[in-house]
Amino acid sequence: MLLSIAHTTSYFYRQPVRFGPHRLLVRAIEGHDVQIRQSGLRIAPNHKVRWWRDVFGNSVALVEFPEPASQLEFHSTLTVEQFNTNPFDFSLEPYARTLPFQYEPGEVPDLAPCRQLAHPQETGAVAQWMRPFLGARGTAGTLEFFTALTRCVPLFFQYTRREEPGVQSPGTTLNKRSGSCRDFALLLMEAARQMGVAARFVSGYLCRGENQENYSPFADATHAWAELYLPGAGWKGFDPTIGALAADLHVRTAVAREPAQAMPVSGSFVGTNLDYQRMEVTVVAHTVTPANA
Repeated sequence: MLLSIAHTTSYFYRQPVRFGPHRLLVRAIEGHDVQIRQSGLRIAPNHKVRWWRDVFGNSVALVEFPEPASQLEFHSTLTVEQFNTNPFDFSLEPYARTLPFQYEPGEVPDLAPCRQLAHPQETGAVAQWMRPFLGARGTAGTLEFFTALTRCVPLFFQYTRREEPGVQSPGTTLNKRSGSCRDFALLLMEAARQMGVAARFVSGYLCRGENQENYSPFADATHAWAELYLPGAGWKGFDPTIGALAADLHVRTAVAREPAQAMPVSGSFVGTNLDYQRMEVTVVAHTVTPANA
């Protein structure tokens, strides 16, 4: 399956201002399941850009601006070929098929950062949310448990597209019964970590499929979900916003231990709040036929 993505982020100011370095995470993560067929990045005003890989292996574009300007624009285009058409095409190791389980000793040090709770003060609220999905002894089938948690979010929570920066705490999301995709991703991550399972945050895109009209509220925007490390399967994506495993319409551009480390565009300017006018973000992400790719 071929996917086409065009992502533009624009900033507007009342007068020319100076910009600090900006960090972009907009290039797709390649692997056996995704391959880039075309990639482009257009930036204004005059700038210098260099690429590097961060601690998570993400491709980062670091952009510097030598002169002040009153408008800043980043325009990224991607065409990728997606091979992850069956997200259930894996088999867990026998010891990991039931929760709780223990990772192999050699994996524990590497996974430790992704097993640390981001909001330990809210473990009670998260535990109460998970309790109906666990047996009387606090056990459950691993895949069944996380699939059920993922599917329950769109049934019992209201999706809200929040433009303000930052992520709600899991307790806030549970109290409000609403949130954005990044809020739901963090909630699932905290639930997994509370069960001893390594989890990380994913930033990217959810493309509009030809017969996927139910995805329309979440397409044409940046998207976020969670990945859990399951022995025998590796890092598997779970998207609680749509209640499904990440599959052929998902494109990852960044993975990170915490949401703040995976922002698609981040940076600063020298000036006051009065200088800043607004930000505009447009994303067009959809499937394409090979003839039009």
